[in-house]
Amino acid sequence: MDADPTGGQDCTITFVGTATVLLRLGEFALLSDPNFVRRGQWVHIGHGLLTRRRTEPAMTIDELPPLDGLVLSHLHGDHFDRVAARELPRDLPIFTTHHAARRLGRTGFTEPVPLPRWGRETMTKGGARLTITSLPGKHARGVLSAVVPPVMGTLVDYEPPVGRGLRLYLTGDTLVHDDLAAIGERFPGIDVALVHLGGTRVLGQLLTMDGPEGADLLELLRPSKAVPIHYDDYGLFKSPLSEFEREVRRRGIAGVEHVVRGDSLALFAPGEEPGPTADPARVTVRRRAPLGGR
Repeated sequence: MDADPTGGQDCTITFVGTATVLLRLGEFALLSDPNFVRRGQWVHIGHGLLTRRRTEPAMTIDELPPLDGLVLSHLHGDHFDRVAARELPRDLPIFTTHHAARRLGRTGFTEPVPLPRWGRETMTKGGARLTITSLPGKHARGVLSAVVPPVMGTLVDYEPPVGRGLRLYLTGDTLVHDDLAAIGERFPGIDVALVHLGGTRVLGQLLTMDGPEGADLLELLRPSKAVPIHYDDYGLFKSPLSEFEREVRRRGIAGVEHVVRGDSLALFAPGEEPGPTADPARVTVRRRAPLGGR
């Protein structure tokens, strides 16, 4: 059997809900876009717009492991809510846009890390290295682009002490746009993409990728594995996961896995080399019971 490409380190993602994902990469623990309000509660997404949560998060903040950092694509209420503002450690490093970093600093968070486009920060721990890079995102087209907050995608490169590393792409709430092509040019070989879907619409305008746009992004960047997130948690999400799954099957896009809230996905089993699934028309849907029986 071949050697473990991650040097024997555990690398998993746990889907908490919406765009909230716990990344365990060796000794590192990162959280993305914390959204912990409960089903039926409202969040504010700006300019007087509210939306109600339709699902339960798979865990609470006090059930999280000690975190090394947080990646935040942008400052909307379904990505950084009042529970996160109240309960997350004030000294937690938060890698985000300049817009979000300024606002978080005003509310008492002491370690926001503003990243310009293509800017990067590196952490080391136990001989391993984690590099976080800000990638281009576009939350709206046309007139709405002037009123939504700036958004970024995030590249997370994990380098274990020995063995091959992992490259993960968190799309953030982006639409498909011309600048995305530069991601593939600068950072080839994306192992895992966490794809924000939902087809969020305001005033009839698209604010997050629907099924066809999600498939367009996969065809453009060709990650070895893709995990859809951010698709059914709020009333403003108009494109169901099934639309994306149908589009993926129609185009024969390989390597898509659906992880239910509370479930964890091992990014590589011991000895497994990254690569697409054998059947290019297959979408693997994982339906195991969530953590804690939720």
